[in-house]
Amino acid sequence: MADFDSGIQYLKGVGPKRAELFEKLGIKTVRDLIYHLPRSYMDFTSPTAIASAVLNEVNIIEAEVVKKEPPALIRRGMTIYRLLATDGSDDLTVTVFNSKYLFDSMRVGEKYIFCGRVTGNLTRREMSSPTVMKSTVADRIQPIYPLTAGLTQNLLRGCVKSALSGITNARVELLPEDILHKCGLMPEAEALLKIHFPKEREDVFPARRRLAFDELLTLRLGMMRLRERARSSTAYALKKPDLEGFTSALPFKLTGAQNRAIAECMADMERSVPMNRLILGDVGSGKTAVAAACCYIAAKNGAQSVLMAPTEILALQHYDSLRAFLEPSGLKVGLLIGSLTKKKKAEVSEAASRGEYDVVVGTHALFQEGAGYNRLGLVITDEQHRFGVAQRSALAKKGNNPHRLVMSATPIPRTLALMIYGELDISVLDELPAGRRKIETYAVTGKLRSRACAFVRKELDAGGQAYVVCPAVEEGASDIKNVSDYAKELEKGEFAGYRIGVLHGQLPAAKKEEVMRRFKDGELDILVCTTVVEVGVDVPNASVMMVENADRFGLSQLHQLRGRVGRGARSSYCILITDSASEEGRKRLKILSSTNDGFAISEADLELRGPGDFFGSAQHGLPPLKIADLAADSELIKLAQDAAELLIKRLGSPECEALSKRVENMLGGYSVFGG
Repeated sequence: MADFDSGIQYLKGVGPKRAELFEKLGIKTVRDLIYHLPRSYMDFTSPTAIASAVLNEVNIIEAEVVKKEPPALIRRGMTIYRLLATDGSDDLTVTVFNSKYLFDSMRVGEKYIFCGRVTGNLTRREMSSPTVMKSTVADRIQPIYPLTAGLTQNLLRGCVKSALSGITNARVELLPEDILHKCGLMPEAEALLKIHFPKEREDVFPARRRLAFDELLTLRLGMMRLRERARSSTAYALKKPDLEGFTSALPFKLTGAQNRAIAECMADMERSVPMNRLILGDVGSGKTAVAAACCYIAAKNGAQSVLMAPTEILALQHYDSLRAFLEPSGLKVGLLIGSLTKKKKAEVSEAASRGEYDVVVGTHALFQEGAGYNRLGLVITDEQHRFGVAQRSALAKKGNNPHRLVMSATPIPRTLALMIYGELDISVLDELPAGRRKIETYAVTGKLRSRACAFVRKELDAGGQAYVVCPAVEEGASDIKNVSDYAKELEKGEFAGYRIGVLHGQLPAAKKEEVMRRFKDGELDILVCTTVVEVGVDVPNASVMMVENADRFGLSQLHQLRGRVGRGARSSYCILITDSASEEGRKRLKILSSTNDGFAISEADLELRGPGDFFGSAQHGLPPLKIADLAADSELIKLAQDAAELLIKRLGSPECEALSKRVENMLGGYSVFGG
């Protein structure tokens, strides 16, 4: 029996070749395998009588084989095997294609369970290519696992059984006995056995509850550990300056939410431990002005600030905004991006090293070798989910434990924010600046597409610009049009004569930036794109957002897309085209049409879709939750948070050794600032 932490290749039935296939599923060790959980189950506990089988649907039937017909070779490489089975009242003809082994394994006079689509009529029932198991089999609830090419369900089940044969609480238990008792949880070994091979349907629920609790507890402890790590002292305990010089130079009045966020940041920066704060705001809520105020505070204390953006075009936008906000009060803002000449980069870096810039705005070029700073006291990251751990960590190391500010334009429900950004203090901008125009939103069916396109043409002829969004770029993805093909269709049809650009995630980064720049500069009338335009660049002249197949997006995504228009003085519109007739689809689009409040929309989105699709785990830095559901498990989240408070000081003790190891493993891959 292989040790749980040994390579998967050493498990009986695997070996080096199959180990390569397992690695494609993220399974490198035996322990990884036992935590590779079923995505669903085939339940053979309640077979249907042959007479009651629903035609053209998958049915489970228990029947005895009474006759096997001779094999029939219908063409080269295709042999058909047929047998007749009965449940005592009615008969079922079972057909197997090219599987001599399966056919030979079934014996006349023995009972089997057949699972497959039943065809025929009132007097004749047939089933082709069924899943077959002996009637005497003990495991009548069969797990269905995520697979990859080369691995089968039967192989995976056999390997999991082999791995679980040596399972004991001593080998897998994460929690001390008192926490298990206090939280009413089953032991880990029992949970793993029941989640993989439940004897009854009801076995799955307490097993799932235990394993979901483990995930949530590990996540919460990881966030608490990160918070502890961030509490080491900083060289920049700042004094509160008079902000009049900053606010009087602004071309607008700060909102109450912005003033509150600035005060929270200032209180953080006065302490001897570094600020670690998230500014969470809806599109257009004024996060950049809050960031500018923090830069002003740092500069008045003789410290430098850097603001890192994920793309050059977004960095240029921040550069323009910060210059407008800060240069009137005497601060100097520099720009450091990859497209600058080598000579210019060197000049900016040297000037930053000498302290000539109060603020430097840029992309990943900010932390590359050669970039230096003079008293770097504040690091600001925009849309931080777009940066890798190593990138964020490298920038922070350019200073002496600087204050850190993160900005995100994705409104997140507080429950979710606490789990995802648990190591950050959170400031919420829940108030839009005065004068911000409401975007008129309309949901229409495909029958009105021509009328919608006519409306877009009217806006273009009046000098505006438009986005047209498609859900996918992959060819053959259901009935979704390929974005490039769709753009060509529009060029020849509804928008012939207009300048059209195409933007999607498969384009090289430089090409994306060029297309977006051309659209921003007015060289394109229409941008046909995927969701890569959700966040970031302001195009004040864009007044229409038209979204095809709107039912395929989450509410939060649609709200983010809608936020790309209405950035200037023009009246702006969002047209959602959908052919979905479902009640849920109508409900979702009604929510979007009735409110512009991103936080209210995100709460509804979380309820309707769950966090797995909320904005994609790859984007927000949240470790992938295999079994916990942040939308449905609110009671479990509270239980895990309370347990984390009790366990945080016990991490590292012998009784919590396994839990400590799991927390550290999670931080190694997912810490928001690299620890």
